[in-house]
Amino acid sequence: MGKKPPHLSDVEAARNPPSPPPTFHVPLPSMWFPWLVPLIFLATIAMFVYTMYENDCPAYLDEEVCLFSQYLGRFSFQPFRENPLLGPAIRTLRLLGALEKDLVVDQNEVWRFFSCMFLHAGVVHLLANMFSLLFIGVRLEKEFGFLKIGLLYVLSGFGGSVLSVLHLKESEANTVSVGASGALFGLLGAMLSELLTNWSIYANKCAALTSLLIIVGLNLAVGFLPHVDNSAHVGGFLAGYFLGFVLLMRPQYGYVNRKYIPPGYDVKRKSKYKWYQYFFLIMSVIILLLGYAYGLAKLYIEKSPENFPFLESYPR
Repeated sequence: MGKKPPHLSDVEAARNPPSPPPTFHVPLPSMWFPWLVPLIFLATIAMFVYTMYENDCPAYLDEEVCLFSQYLGRFSFQPFRENPLLGPAIRTLRLLGALEKDLVVDQNEVWRFFSCMFLHAGVVHLLANMFSLLFIGVRLEKEFGFLKIGLLYVLSGFGGSVLSVLHLKESEANTVSVGASGALFGLLGAMLSELLTNWSIYANKCAALTSLLIIVGLNLAVGFLPHVDNSAHVGGFLAGYFLGFVLLMRPQYGYVNRKYIPPGYDVKRKSKYKWYQYFFLIMSVIILLLGYAYGLAKLYIEKSPENFPFLESYPR
């Protein structure tokens, strides 16, 4: 028969206490170094300088008519009556990649969906957009990284461009659309959906939601000013709103990755995401695919049959 373990006195038990359970510390999430948003900022500024160089107002008009020609030379601005935003002529914007319904739809210059995001109508337009880009974009890139924010920026801008061309197509005026506003409104829309899908990790939920709705409302109100393409704002905002549910999901509060739990430690782990986060993700993917498909089909499938001869035999 086995021997019983020797009885430990209180003194001996105090000298050899049982070992405490293993502890673990979850590392705080590290912030990304923002480089993509500043790069977009510099590229947009450089593109505006190149636009003014190509514009060369004194070569087409009298130097006395061009604004600040005595100081800026070929970089001088168009007359105020032609461009009140202190910028180039429409012909220059059209040459460098502005959105125009005839060129995008009839000439199939689809690259203009993206090139227009780096063009601006003037200094006032440029400063307003770049201030918003640095204020919003840098914070988002720090938290979510360059890849997610890069996709969000490009796809939101694309959504704004599609809705803008649809609006230009229905308009009788032959005008152009430029600016990064669609992509920037996409960042605002993503901030709103990020707050909703990550609701459980926010402390002051109502205050954060109220302040964000005020910012979004004020920015959308600017779109009702004259000569502002509000369709690009709405399209970019909607695209960014649904993209936020897909790209900006965070683990729910209390989730611990298995790699941070030491061996032998028994802990009840939460699932990484809540059920409504998965629901929003699936619904947003469906809405985005249907939205982009409908917009492109509205632009190109309804073109004349000679451009799409394989559709002639199908009823529409």
